[in-house]
Amino acid sequence: MSSVNKVILVGHLGKDPELRYLDGNVSVASFPLATSETYNKDGKKIEQTEWHNIVMWRGLADVAAKYLSKGRLVYIEGKLRTRSYEDKEGIRRYTTEIVAESFNILGRRTDFENPSGNQANANTSSNTTTQQEQSVDFKENDDEEDGLPF
Repeated sequence: MSSVNKVILVGHLGKDPELRYLDGNVSVASFPLATSETYNKDGKKIEQTEWHNIVMWRGLADVAAKYLSKGRLVYIEGKLRTRSYEDKEGIRRYTTEIVAESFNILGRRTDFENPSGNQANANTSSNTTTQQEQSVDFKENDDEEDGLPF
């Protein structure tokens, strides 16, 4: 049987995406994303927040740096990746992150307007039954002709 590595998150950006460039001018954006759940414990409403490290590559990273900002609500699809690295003291550390494959900006129509009042130059489509709610979809483009990863 095949395995599946799929993550779906809806949450708020903890800070603006940090865009940097690697060898070969490959862009990578990273930012923290907060997801929260609320439950009742002994009659009290408890909110628990989880923080996720999000990483986006190439064109998706460029789009994220342009359209995403701290506090913005987004829907993200991707995969879980754990990697190791050595810190400044030479100690091996591990980190788990979400490598995003696509994202949708969620929110009201006014959330997609820039300060001059013009709508952001992106493909928008209605996300709910009300016309005030909008979603902007972005996906990573593969260089493969058939779009298959193998």
